Amino acid sequence: MRGSVGNSGKKKTAVGRLFRLFRPGRPDKPARVATAQIIVSKFKRFLDWFRQPPYRKVKISSAILVAALFLYLLYQAVALWRNMGDPRNRAFWQWATGDTAVRDQLVTVQRETCPGAPFFLPTDGFIGLLYNDPRGPYSARNPHQGIDIFSNSAPGVTPVYAAYDGYITREDGWRSALIQRIPDDPLQPGRAIWLYYTHMAGQAGNSFINAAFPPGTREKFVEQGTLLGYTGDYNGNSPRTIWVHLHFSIVLDDGHGRYLNELEFANTVDPSPYLGMNVNYACAEDTAVCTPGCVIRNP
Repeated sequence: MRGSVGNSGKKKTAVGRLFRLFRPGRPDKPARVATAQIIVSKFKRFLDWFRQPPYRKVKISSAILVAALFLYLLYQAVALWRNMGDPRNRAFWQWATGDTAVRDQLVTVQRETCPGAPFFLPTDGFIGLLYNDPRGPYSARNPHQGIDIFSNSAPGVTPVYAAYDGYITREDGWRSALIQRIPDDPLQPGRAIWLYYTHMAGQAGNSFINAAFPPGTREKFVEQGTLLGYTGDYNGNSPRTIWVHLHFSIVLDDGHGRYLNELEFANTVDPSPYLGMNVNYACAEDTAVCTPGCVIRNP
């Protein structure tokens, strides 16, 4: 049995309207027929132009580029739609749009180690980007290698402390970063690990690192809680501006006393068990707290 379309015909489906638009011989709808014929005519002319020999390679290349751009934009739209439906983005949105009072509620302050964890959080702030985080500017194939702790302050105000006892190195030319060697991993004895702290400078590159660690510093021992510097918004030569924060990550040793490339996710370690907090994207809450029951440990 056919469904009713109503007395006035206002409930006509989109498919029906499209069919009627292109169906010829509608004397009661001449404007629609004319519009459809114009569209079909222009499309045929475009196909004829596209098939013509002059600049065929340019046309094909342009079509491929347009198609690739469309697919990229579609992918980004789908990713955005998924992220908007992720409850973990609620806190991020509150931080981005809220005032100082709203942000204060999202700040984690952990000046002591969580029960059973060797490290403490190196700075106060909102842990917005997590370890293994696929959200932009990262992706599922290239996730975040550490955690980003955003400061509810101006650049150069929020202090950064050593998360554990170890040996500080500052390479020549490093404006905003320090790396700390831990000779014996407290959770996996027998291997060395490195703690990487960065973005401790202003946008112009003015360093906020403690003067005790000038460029060229090598293997200077510090105790847990030693002041290393202050959070900043330095992003190198990138035109993309960033919020004031500290990027903190745990990097593996190459077995010969050198740290591996921190930009490669496989060279990093989940900081969750070291901090005793839910800072892995797969197991996180709005605000990171000491919750060892939900920590995802490394194999």
